[in-house]
Amino acid sequence: MVAPNNIPPRSGFYYFSQGWSLIKKPGIRRFVVLPLLVNILLMGGAFWWLFTRMESWIARLMAITPDWLQWLSYLIWPLAVVSLLLVFGYFFSTLANWIAAPFNGLLAEQLEARLTGAAPPDTGVVDLIKDLPRILKREWQKLAWYLPRALVLLALFFIPGFGQTAAPVVWFLFSAWMLAIQYCDYPFDNHKVPFTEMRVALRERKFINMQFGALTSLFTMIPILNLVIMPVAVCGATAMWVDCYRNQHARWR
Repeated sequence: MVAPNNIPPRSGFYYFSQGWSLIKKPGIRRFVVLPLLVNILLMGGAFWWLFTRMESWIARLMAITPDWLQWLSYLIWPLAVVSLLLVFGYFFSTLANWIAAPFNGLLAEQLEARLTGAAPPDTGVVDLIKDLPRILKREWQKLAWYLPRALVLLALFFIPGFGQTAAPVVWFLFSAWMLAIQYCDYPFDNHKVPFTEMRVALRERKFINMQFGALTSLFTMIPILNLVIMPVAVCGATAMWVDCYRNQHARWR
């Protein structure tokens, strides 16, 4: 299921695909339910609302396209749609992760134990409540790192020409990296690895993590599939943690 620690890590595509298998692993499915419900309710409602308004938003976006780019309208229109899906999908996936953070951490903890052959921790409601301040503090750290960068990149969308062509690509790459951070952070945080140390570790295998984040970002934009992407990504990131980072970074408790 997951490579032993003495085997070189696979690609980010491999770990993402593993997530789809791991959510069905015996003993894990019950820990998938709560993150899944949060994502279905929030992402399902959000994307339904988006699709009822997308046509008018695209019309407004096309209206600010410079005349000299009108001949590229066949390309700009799909890029505008992708831009909305990227920004909207990432915003609501971030919100869903905030709400589901304690359950995602629990899912990562239980899956890690099963992948490594350890006894699964007996984490109850009381333990989860005790950990809540630390978990929410960690989410604030991620938000503080993400928000200023996201605002700068969002401003690029309002630059005529660049905003309708290159900005969606830049935003996609940024979203891929941020989603890798978001989901890989759960097993790191379970071992109380500092946020800065975690980001340094991910940069050492940036290509693998960008692959993983890019697929997660793509699936976040796809209706129906995006409803189950949260637990899939948590499981895939936990598998990556076991293979690539656990020996070096785990804080044994």
